[in-house]
Amino acid sequence: MMTKNADKKREQMIMFCMDDMVPQNHMLRLIDKAIDWDFIYDLVEEKYCLDNGRPSMDPVMLIKIPFIQYLYGIKSMRQTIREIEVNAAYRWFLGLDMMDPVPHFSTFGKNYTRRFKDTDLFEQIFAKILEDCMKFNLVDTEKIFVDSTHVKACANSKKMRKRVAHEQALWYEEELQKEIAKDREAHGKKPLKEKDRNDPPSGGGGRADSQEEIAEGAKTQKCSTTDPESGWFRKGEHKHVFAYAVETACDKHGWILGYSVHPGNEHDSRTFKPLYDKIKDYCPAMLVADAGYRTPAIARELLMNGIEPLFPYKRPMTKDGFFRKYEYVYDENYDCYLCPENQMLSYRTTNRDGYKEYQSCPEVCAKCPSIHKCTESKNHVKVVMRHVWEEYMEMAEDIRHTLGNKEIYERRKETIERIFGTAKEQHGFRYTQYIGKARMEMKAGLTFACMNLKKLARILENRASKTPEFFGFLRFLVEESLYVEKWCWKQSQHQLCLQSETASGGCFKGLRQDPGAGNPEKPRRGIYAMAGRYGGMEEKGK
Repeated sequence: MMTKNADKKREQMIMFCMDDMVPQNHMLRLIDKAIDWDFIYDLVEEKYCLDNGRPSMDPVMLIKIPFIQYLYGIKSMRQTIREIEVNAAYRWFLGLDMMDPVPHFSTFGKNYTRRFKDTDLFEQIFAKILEDCMKFNLVDTEKIFVDSTHVKACANSKKMRKRVAHEQALWYEEELQKEIAKDREAHGKKPLKEKDRNDPPSGGGGRADSQEEIAEGAKTQKCSTTDPESGWFRKGEHKHVFAYAVETACDKHGWILGYSVHPGNEHDSRTFKPLYDKIKDYCPAMLVADAGYRTPAIARELLMNGIEPLFPYKRPMTKDGFFRKYEYVYDENYDCYLCPENQMLSYRTTNRDGYKEYQSCPEVCAKCPSIHKCTESKNHVKVVMRHVWEEYMEMAEDIRHTLGNKEIYERRKETIERIFGTAKEQHGFRYTQYIGKARMEMKAGLTFACMNLKKLARILENRASKTPEFFGFLRFLVEESLYVEKWCWKQSQHQLCLQSETASGGCFKGLRQDPGAGNPEKPRRGIYAMAGRYGGMEEKGK
């Protein structure tokens, strides 16, 4: 039978409860149950006046609006407001009824500029949610996985200009210079002259003057005119965009422990320190990172703090047909290298970058039959470089060869790589609509907070659903233990009776059998009926 005029119910008036409009297993309901949002009032209390002014919007609702945006990967705030207007679950989560007006899409942006800008509010929200996850003993910080991903900036790749590429300061510069001076003094060399550092060090980001004059021959880099704090990122031959690099750390279960945001053209090893300062308080036993972090400075920093660095194998960057660096053996006793032809390369100097140079004898190399595999220099000199912290890299290489560490490194694809994939596919983390590093940090903090909170809500819901079943099974075990104890007592009494009958001339006729065996009317008892009784309890629960 065909049904017609199904739209007649559009104008009917009904009475309903907002709580009934949201399913019990809806994600927003689970999230609201997993965390108490009142902690936001304490974080933003100093941003509001206590004794005058118009009543403001609820700060919790103000934070929940972008939370909905990042949780469901909505591309913009305008679209988020449109979705809130027609979605009953969103309205319930924000504390609005069906007739309440939804805030304007510019409300959050104005409040961010006037109240939350240049604060660590969103990082505190991320830390509070992570703390709640730790209270349930869900986070394991023994092994931490670190990696970075790039997020496309809100900047046109064709709107750029050239600017002077200033030298970027290294986070380990001071310790490295002390080590270089100590090594040169041990070899009888004079200390190096200090470099002229009139130019302020900077990375790929930072707002520079558009009228900056570029001297002839100066090194330049591309700068976006829309978002100067982003960096020109190159990956392969076709992907050239302005982007931000988001370094992230997680545990073996996929809980996000920390993050940091940098311009897209800065190397991972140079931006490692801010993230490491956040996660070192967790006292991990091992830190797993990719080849971008495989540097002597990072290996030294981790090993000196009692953390085992686990880096991957890196193929030697040597031309085909030439000797690899590992074929030159280092003699620690004589502080020299031995080439494949058993000729010595003696120490020459230690440069500003922290590398010790070992040089061969040109007279010997000119007569060597393997010189075509060793060097192409015109003066027949082979130079081998060794970092002043190379012993830490050798210790990291020994850790890589430890049994079981290969399987640990392969878990990166199940932990940190999966986090990046989920964030980009489900939470709109492929690109950002905001301009500036500060707003990008807000986006990263709320996105990772959403991912941790979503995972926590699901785990708590699974625990709550399994609690009645667990207690039912526990009650079953108690009943069975009481029955077995009673049965054993009766069995011992029966054995005493049999012994008395045998002493008086009686005969033993057999062991006691299960009372329900062979008789369908009598229920089976004992261990034989364990699975059946537990299944019956489940059916009663249903």
